[in-house]
Order: sequence, then structure tokens, then C-alpha cells
Amino acid sequence: MATDMEDVHGMPIAPSSPKELANALYASCASQSADKTFNQEELLSLNIIPNNSLEQLVRCIDRLAKDGLLKIHTKEGKPCWKVVKKEDAKKYQNLNMEEALVYSYVESSGREGIWTRTIRSRTNLHQTTMNRCLKILESKALIKSIQSAKFPKRKIYILAKLQPSEDVTGGPFYTDGLLDEEFVFQLGIWAEKYVHGRSWYHPPTKALPRRKGKSKEDVENMRAQGLREPPQEKTMLPLLPMPAGYIGYPTVPEITKAINESGISGVVMKEAEMRQVMDVLCWDGRLMKVMDGKAYKTVRSDLKANTLRAENGLTESPCGRCPVFDLCEETGPVNARTCTYFQEWLA
Repeated sequence: MATDMEDVHGMPIAPSSPKELANALYASCASQSADKTFNQEELLSLNIIPNNSLEQLVRCIDRLAKDGLLKIHTKEGKPCWKVVKKEDAKKYQNLNMEEALVYSYVESSGREGIWTRTIRSRTNLHQTTMNRCLKILESKALIKSIQSAKFPKRKIYILAKLQPSEDVTGGPFYTDGLLDEEFVFQLGIWAEKYVHGRSWYHPPTKALPRRKGKSKEDVENMRAQGLREPPQEKTMLPLLPMPAGYIGYPTVPEITKAINESGISGVVMKEAEMRQVMDVLCWDGRLMKVMDGKAYKTVRSDLKANTLRAENGLTESPCGRCPVFDLCEETGPVNARTCTYFQEWLA
């Protein structure tokens, strides 16, 4: 049985009516890459328009553009056209000319979105008319307003089906366009502890003898007298440097993987985002870069657990501030006889 576009012998019939020509032209363009644009010569080269008639080509283009199936662009100063999917074209068919114009600019902005002032300058619409169009498009769930981290006071619109880019939202460090300082602080604390665990040698500690428990009668007597045992001071463990050639300092990929596995962030962190956190810790003097800037280690002087020093004359001498004080001995690689810090201090 012959189809509408075939004769009784099964041979294809060239489209004759304007509607058939327009449909054939659209089908030929839609069969190619979705991002491709067609100029006048390329449309004629599809061999759809009889005798390469410019008059018939213009009619087909006008018909498709009116139905929202072709969208005009400019390339190298010349007009060209791009195919619009039929499901997307239906959205334009339910809009008037002004609403379609506003929607087209929002659509072309992609995930970056577009500022209302930019829409007004490009469309030359009155402020009231533009606001009405935006309100109608929002009510039809075609567009939505988003908050920009860079420009929190600007009202920016994006297609409702898209998610704004991280350049607009600020990434995981921002919530509703505002910097989440507590989240950044907690990330920094966790990252610093993780780096600290791989920055210093922790000597094994001897097991402390178990204290003899108090009887129930002793506890009741202490409670009756209002006495409490003073808290025992914790022994400060020395922070010994790692041996020469140590390459176990954590890198950004390792820190990122560890923090994602911990689940502390609630979102998947990227290496670029964690690198920003590490840079802040370095600027604050809590971390320092090692291994040609590829890894990090904690700064000993900023560790509170190891900086409780008495204020006396010893703290002014090199010994009181020496980073390898625990390795210093008479026959060791670090000793008072060969110490270079004394010469600089006494000079």
C-alpha cells in the first residue's frame, strides 16, 4: 500500500504544498546534529525546495518559525536558523509574542541564568510588561528565579527544568546565596585533624595502671561533704617530626576522598572545593604546604595541645622553641655543640 509520500509504484513523491515542503525541510534539518545551525545556502543544499526557489524557502522558514520549530540566530553577521524540538516548540505556541521573547532570552542563558535588567535591555520591553511576562512564565512553571552568590541583590531567572551552575550558587559553601560559615568551619576542623594525624610521629604510650575504685560508702561520704576529686591533668605527648624522606603527608585527592567517606559534609565535595578549604587553613597559619606544594602538614606552633609552655627565660632561648628539641642529645644528630640556632641567637 502506497504512503502519502509515495506513488502507486512505491516511488517517492516530491512534496508540493507549502505545508509538506515545510515538514520535509524540518525533518531533514532535525535528522542532523541538534546544535547545528543552517544558513540559506545550507537549507537549499538539502534539495527539499523545488528549483532552489528563494521565495518558497522564505515561506517555509516563516511557517516553521511561526510554529516555533525554527529559531533565528546570527552567525558571522548573516542570519541562520536552528531546529527546535517539537515538545519545546509547544511551549512557544501557548505564549504571546512578548512572553515568547522573554522566554527565549531566559532559555539562551542556560545554567548561568539572566538578570532582569539584561532581559529588559535586550528586549526593549517596558518594565511593567517584562514583569508581567516573567510572572506568567513562572506561573506556567517554565522559568524560576534563583539566588546568586556573587550578586545576592540581583533577581536572576533560569529555566525551571535546569539547575544553576556552581558559579551562580557558590557551590556547597553557600545556602540560599549566603555563605554557610559554620559548614566551612566544621570542614576546616575535620581537615586539620585528618592532616595532623599524618603529620607527626606519635610514640606509643605505656598503659597506665588502673586506679583502685572507690567503694559505695566512700562515694556517699564525698557527696555528703560536697567534695569532688580534682581532674587529673593529661600528659602532653611530644610531637616528633617524621623521618627524612617521609612522603605520607596527605594530598588534596586523599583529603577529599576521606571527607566524602566520612559523610560529614552531606554533599559530595570536589577536589577544587577542598583545595579552597586547605588554602584558607594555610592562610590562617594552621597548615603548611610540603612536597612541592602537593601535600599538607599541620603547623606545630598552632597546636594547642602542645603549646602550653611556661613563660620564663627558657622560652626566649632557641631550646624553648626548637622544633626538634625531643631529638636533641649529646651524641645525636641534633646536639648543643653543633646547634646553629645558638649562633644566630647570640649574634
